[in-house]
Amino acid sequence: MKNIKLLIIDDEPGITSFLKEGLEEASYSVDIASDGKSGLDLALSYNYNLIILDWMIPVMSGIAVCNQIRKTGNMVPIIFLTAKKNLDDLVLGFEAGANDYIKKPFEFEELLVRINAQIKKSVPNDNTLRAGKLTINPISHQIFFDSKEITLTPKEFALLEYLVKNMDSVCTRNRILQNVWDIPLESDTSVVDVFITFLRRKLEKAGGRKIIQTIYGVGYIVRERDLL
Repeated sequence: MKNIKLLIIDDEPGITSFLKEGLEEASYSVDIASDGKSGLDLALSYNYNLIILDWMIPVMSGIAVCNQIRKTGNMVPIIFLTAKKNLDDLVLGFEAGANDYIKKPFEFEELLVRINAQIKKSVPNDNTLRAGKLTINPISHQIFFDSKEITLTPKEFALLEYLVKNMDSVCTRNRILQNVWDIPLESDTSVVDVFITFLRRKLEKAGGRKIIQTIYGVGYIVRERDLL
């Protein structure tokens, strides 16, 4: 993958040297920052294709760095490295704007698969989705309902995009985890319910009531008739 540039923000030299060597062998170009402030400066100064961001780093936390990147409108894919495992922390990371996460300790092969998946997803396309009053622009990552823009986190955007792409089909929680979070089937599906709640609140605030329907015991569905 030539000309694919990655940024690693992590203060553990053992991890950063290991990742840099492995990723460069996979033909990626890699920059490294050892604290949040210098990492943020690099992220905002250069066009990276993906950022690997440690949660607990000096000067600025990974959460703070992620928040600041998103506030500038920069939608570069961000993968969190974290030793944190509970649902609240997971939700906090995605709400800050992360696209994915991987728990420490991790296998390099798994991280590489996740990097490739996120870069593939970020490739621009012109497939603007329109469903009733809802418009989803994958290139600009903008969503409008009845001409009113709705501001979503990257994960909320991906979740709504997936549901609309599969309109009139029930999306199980496991399917959503696999396709939106890239999380294995045996993972806790409750994170899906949390983000559905966040998404519904934002849609309803814009006037889009009852867009996402719950199929109890199964999952969620967006029906064309509810968008008219």
